[in-house]
Amino acid sequence: MLDIVVQTENWERHVRVSAEELAGLVRRIGGDGDRFLVIQRIPDLPDVYAQVWHETGGGYTLEHRDGAADRHFQAPVDDPEAVIAALTGWARRQSGWQAELVWSRLEMGPSEEVPPLDLDEADRRDLERRVREVLVGGYASRAELTELAEEYLVTADRRPVSREQAAALVDRLWLARVAEQAGWQGMTDPERLTHAFTALAEAGITARENFTCCRSCGQAEIGGEGEPGARGFVYFHAQCTDSAVAGHGLTLLYGGFDGSSRTTAAVGHEVVAALAAVGLRTQWNQDPGHAITVTPLDWRRRLIG
Repeated sequence: MLDIVVQTENWERHVRVSAEELAGLVRRIGGDGDRFLVIQRIPDLPDVYAQVWHETGGGYTLEHRDGAADRHFQAPVDDPEAVIAALTGWARRQSGWQAELVWSRLEMGPSEEVPPLDLDEADRRDLERRVREVLVGGYASRAELTELAEEYLVTADRRPVSREQAAALVDRLWLARVAEQAGWQGMTDPERLTHAFTALAEAGITARENFTCCRSCGQAEIGGEGEPGARGFVYFHAQCTDSAVAGHGLTLLYGGFDGSSRTTAAVGHEVVAALAAVGLRTQWNQDPGHAITVTPLDWRRRLIG
């Protein structure tokens, strides 16, 4: 699998695709509403990406940017196979991946300086705390964190953080977390959790991570997530993620789609067993009316973007 995220014009998001899947996405584009792909590496880094534009009947415009504005390049390409080869090489960070194409630098103009935040110390500290909390949770993209930072301190008569200031704050905290996770070794507890959820989904239990904002929304919406033949569900919502980030363990909510206590208890036992199989410990009294808590838990979820 390629360590990339591919986003399409029609709002699809493909995480860690194979080279064959990337090729299929390139060959597909061209129709109305599906004319481009934007590709980022994992973890996402500010102003590092590749993208391609194509309309049926015409050629391809391939771009890549490597940080600063003067590192943004464009190449016209006639053959989709040449686009596929270049993007696959870029995704794999292969030396000389761009050598077969004729590139020209795109003049983006000078970057505007972002003014510093005009916040008192309490607001600044509260803003950074909340952004860092969601960032460490590991599910938000840079764009989602930027929206959070821009809106967090807004009141009816005050909007103290601009979009540009929010993006600058997020990028600083994001890059610090990327540097921190570079030192992590082996599988982390959130990755073990994902493996357990994958196994549960394969066994007929709908499993969702960081699903909705709260329990009320989760309970209202999880029924619509069930795959055909699913017997039950397990999920945790964003407030549960915040609790795990704070070191309080992770609360899992579960149940049977038939609404019976017997099915709910059976699902609970399967969830506990799946977590134990990946080395995670739980607290649960086997009562179907009580949630399952995963603890102790070292919440180090690697960023995607």
